[in-house]
Amino acid sequence: MSKKIGILGSGSVAQALGKGFIRHGYEVKLGTRDASKLAGWQAEAGEKATVGSVAEAAEFGDAVVLAVKGTAAEKVLEQAGAASLDGKTIMDATNPIAEAPPANGVLQFFTSLDDSLMERLQKAYPGAHFVKVFNSVGNHLMINPDFGGVRPSMFICGNEASAKQEVSGILDRFGWEVEDMGAVEAARAIEPLCMLWCIPGFLNNQWAHAFKLLKP
Repeated sequence: MSKKIGILGSGSVAQALGKGFIRHGYEVKLGTRDASKLAGWQAEAGEKATVGSVAEAAEFGDAVVLAVKGTAAEKVLEQAGAASLDGKTIMDATNPIAEAPPANGVLQFFTSLDDSLMERLQKAYPGAHFVKVFNSVGNHLMINPDFGGVRPSMFICGNEASAKQEVSGILDRFGWEVEDMGAVEAARAIEPLCMLWCIPGFLNNQWAHAFKLLKP
């Protein structure tokens, strides 16, 4: 089991996941352009938390989390470097949200229904093992959410079975029921779940929900 996690990003999602991994016994390095902005997070997160450049975080992690705006994902991976990503599980929490306001509560994407951001990233870095995860829920619910004893569903996909197995183990510890939707192309369906999740928030300021796949 990977015990060192490199997180590419320094925003609210990266910080929440960083604290969550630390809470579950992992060492975490957040990668950012300005380490001084994360001094407070590092002090609060404790001795297993470190901060460095994007390249340093990618090299540090046995597994890597990509937690940046979708529009920045390709540039951040360039900064990380293919050599530090090859052979590793890359937990892709990004969504292809366009730089445009929601339309009646519906986010705009820069991809189509026949494409996904994760497919683009996997194609650009074929040696890395991307797994779509954490993209369909708010950061305040990513780690051990409380829904009255009911585990919500986290939809994942990716081409590498061992990477999905690793992510599934993490999700189990984080309190999620894993729903594996198959290969990377399934990101075309999983990424838009972000749109659906956000609509109650934009329209009614309701952000305390998650998805559940009901099965007989």
